[in-house]
Amino acid sequence: MLIPEEFKRYNRQMLMPEFGEEGQIKLKNSKVLVIGCGGLGSPILLYLAAAGIGTLGLVENDTIDESNLQRQILYSTSSVGQSKIEQAANRLHALNPLVDIELHQTRLTTQNALEIFSNYDLIIDGTDNFPTRYLVNDACVLLNKPFVYGAIHRFEGQVAVFNYKNSVTYRDLFPSPPPPEQAPNCAEAGVLGVLPGIIGSMQALEAIKVITEIGETLAGKLFILDTLSMQSRIIKIPKSPETPKITQLIDYESFCGLKSANEISFEELKFLDNYQLIDVRETHEYKVRNIGGELMPLSELEKHITNISREKTVIIHCQSGIRSKKAIKILEETFGFNNLFNLTGGINAI
Repeated sequence: MLIPEEFKRYNRQMLMPEFGEEGQIKLKNSKVLVIGCGGLGSPILLYLAAAGIGTLGLVENDTIDESNLQRQILYSTSSVGQSKIEQAANRLHALNPLVDIELHQTRLTTQNALEIFSNYDLIIDGTDNFPTRYLVNDACVLLNKPFVYGAIHRFEGQVAVFNYKNSVTYRDLFPSPPPPEQAPNCAEAGVLGVLPGIIGSMQALEAIKVITEIGETLAGKLFILDTLSMQSRIIKIPKSPETPKITQLIDYESFCGLKSANEISFEELKFLDNYQLIDVRETHEYKVRNIGGELMPLSELEKHITNISREKTVIIHCQSGIRSKKAIKILEETFGFNNLFNLTGGINAI
């Protein structure tokens, strides 16, 4: 049942005959988990809270950086340095105190995903990396939960609904992950600030359609938007007979090729002596933040070969660890280096 305050607050959407009081009650009784409170998570959370979802779960363990503010509209300049999940909860409570907010201040892992997911009706992925997407998919398959997928890259976005009423899963669309160097995240490739607003809002819309059972969802389909031309298309995703049966969660970092033997963490780096630290990001990134490494951008790496030591231990890093892996591959395979280590997670992990 709805209380008088809810009739007032949600009047505009309840006026629609396709939605009505029945749809609002379905939203009130639903529990939705949003993974990530960043660029996609911001519009997802704001619109679902405003719409009257009964319980919103948040998964996030990051803090707010000034570079987030260009697209992560949950936060303000005064929030820089503070916990994303706590600031997000405060904003959502202020927007709609009738919504229950549950916080999971943690990194989603194979150890905690099933336990966290089990308490929710619908999962929404607001992350930007392949290991988490495969983890979300497989956990949803094991628990028979639908999930709403969204992805952004520079000027292009994608939206789909997976594992809904026996529809296709994420593994039907992407049976195997791309090589790490071909799958940069927002920190590596950049993104137009309004794009996650568009795609995240569409993810919220798909979630509402799934919960209220109105309209036609993007289950079994992939929506693709190119914002530079404002051209969009929807492609059907066929169910593949070769999609493996999911029986357990696995090591998704290894599955996506993001682990290598020559890795070193920032904590381990503190105990090293006599090493060379190389930063392969671009000059403008280096100016924003750096940890004292020698700047040798990946785009012009070959110009710096003679400046890279073959005697010392050489630690190479970028923003998240993707470009540095690519740099190591080039240096080892083309120039014969055998003394290189990748800084795990790059600057993002510090």
